[in-house]
Amino acid sequence: MSQPDANAPQEAPVKVSFYEKRKKIYAKRVRGFFDNWRIGLVLLTQAIFYGGLWLEWNDRQALLFHLVERKFYIFGLVFWPQDVIYLSALLIISAYALFLVTAVAGRLFCGYACPQTVYTQLFMWIENWVEGDRNARIKLDKSPLDARKLRIKAAKFLLWGLLSLWTGFTLVGYFTPIDELINNVLTGNLGPWETFWIFFYGGFTFLMAGFMREQVCKYMCPYARFQSVMFDPDTLIITYDPERGEPRGARKKGADTSRLGDCVDCGQCVVVCPTGIDIRNGLQYECIGCAACIDVCDQIMDKVGLPRGLVRYSTESAMARHLTRKEILGHIVRPRILVYTAILAVITGLSAWFLTHRIPLKVDIIRDRSVLAREADDGRIENVYMLQIMNTSEQAQRYRIAVDGLPQAEIAGPAEVDAAAAGLTSVNTVVRVPPESGKPGSNPIHFEITAIDNPDIHVREKAAFLLP
Repeated sequence: MSQPDANAPQEAPVKVSFYEKRKKIYAKRVRGFFDNWRIGLVLLTQAIFYGGLWLEWNDRQALLFHLVERKFYIFGLVFWPQDVIYLSALLIISAYALFLVTAVAGRLFCGYACPQTVYTQLFMWIENWVEGDRNARIKLDKSPLDARKLRIKAAKFLLWGLLSLWTGFTLVGYFTPIDELINNVLTGNLGPWETFWIFFYGGFTFLMAGFMREQVCKYMCPYARFQSVMFDPDTLIITYDPERGEPRGARKKGADTSRLGDCVDCGQCVVVCPTGIDIRNGLQYECIGCAACIDVCDQIMDKVGLPRGLVRYSTESAMARHLTRKEILGHIVRPRILVYTAILAVITGLSAWFLTHRIPLKVDIIRDRSVLAREADDGRIENVYMLQIMNTSEQAQRYRIAVDGLPQAEIAGPAEVDAAAAGLTSVNTVVRVPPESGKPGSNPIHFEITAIDNPDIHVREKAAFLLP
């Protein structure tokens, strides 16, 4: 067995880096069918976000999650902390809706309505307007820092900063009444938490939409990682047709192109991709489904006189089995989709039913523990209770309080109480019973609180009455 030569030159160790250096992506703007959809959804979502807090309802802000009052106003509905079950239902519905959309058509949410995508799109519009198209931006970044470059960059960052601050201000406006928030800003009386969240949310909008962009989708967003769990061979995804496109090559004038596929190898699908991937390499987790590559590829096909659809929405099954569009749509209805749809329909229906039949009255009963039981002047035994009456409607109400469960049990003193609209009213209530009406110790009783103007609004709550 030969021994290694000690005098032989040693090979330098190979260094392997587990960190990829970021290459800035200069995505080219492309117009087309899917880009028009993206523009429409960007405008729609931001009209809802930026405009929602200016809507009024019953002389108040229509959408307000008032943390100080611990009440959430959503148009004509008022939710209290006790209504957290509706928040849970909303989160479950949102999750199943996302699962359903993903199972049917991949990452549509990512490509068209995700906040990261939407704000990146807004920032890129500003960037294109200030710095120019893709080639102009590349040229500007490579040029030395001079007065012109400094002026252009400063203008872009200023517009980004104003949009970011307005975004943070809008967010806080959903938790602090907007009129109050504007007055606090104008008078310099912003609270510490309001100041923090305006700059915190605005700062992260500036950072993620202005600089990190595709890094958020590639490395930070968990949805990009577990999307494959919700995909199956019949999920609509953006696909490149290799049978039609390969072998790829440029169409040179006078050259024999009979052996070439339809892909002209122009690279435009890579140039327009906001995450910088090549869709011709197959489905990749970085793909956010924005369909910019479809728009630009269709335009190239039109220019060279070839059919559209080299890059298109399709499924793995359709590509393997050469299914028609009608057959693809027929495969959408499958057991997985039916299960998601059924669960979503049941949860949404039950939530809507409970919400529409919600009684706008909540009552908490707390017995006075400082005085367990005491004898009144007439010899009867009385217990004292604190009734916390929450009127969740936006109309003032007058309630009648009644008690039962023990013979001759009655309310000592006023048995009616006025409750302000969407307010919490606390009232001390004394209940008296004869000593012989129950057994010594704890006896169950019930309070019945009923709206005088509407008997359908009533709540029955259990309590305990102590007899010595």
